[in-house]
Amino acid sequence: MLKAICSKKDLSSDRYYALVSDIIDSSALGRLKDITHHISTTRFQHCLNVSYYTYLICKKLRLDARAAARAGLLHDLFYYDRKKYNKSKTKGQLSHSSMHARLAAENAAVLTNITDLERDMIEKHMWPMTRPLPSYKESYIITLTDKYCAVLEFLVPRIKTVLS
Repeated sequence: MLKAICSKKDLSSDRYYALVSDIIDSSALGRLKDITHHISTTRFQHCLNVSYYTYLICKKLRLDARAAARAGLLHDLFYYDRKKYNKSKTKGQLSHSSMHARLAAENAAVLTNITDLERDMIEKHMWPMTRPLPSYKESYIITLTDKYCAVLEFLVPRIKTVLS
């Protein structure tokens, strides 16, 4: 069963799933299930969380919910260990914030045809850490949703531990 953090809905039987069904079960995304992300989740789960909540917000605002769902799922499609990258980074080399966003967009384009909107959302989801400014409203939404989900992924397991 696919679930986003703090949601009880089974996403595999939701309208959302139809928008991402061609990519969600790919081996490229499957590899993210083995990578820890934000301390207590996997990179796949983080991407699912961002994807679903960005989709909901864009749908509510009558923006491109399909692009939101797809870009959210692909926004962290990279496989290197960011801690090792930061330790071995040399002067002049891109920061992790910039590097992973560009790499995720490249990987996404190999996996599926991405639109200009989806590319902008993926490449600029780390704004304001990256430049230039996002070009679309959806890109600002994924940026905020990414931060929101990161906070949830950090806090929710700790809150559950305290309450149990």
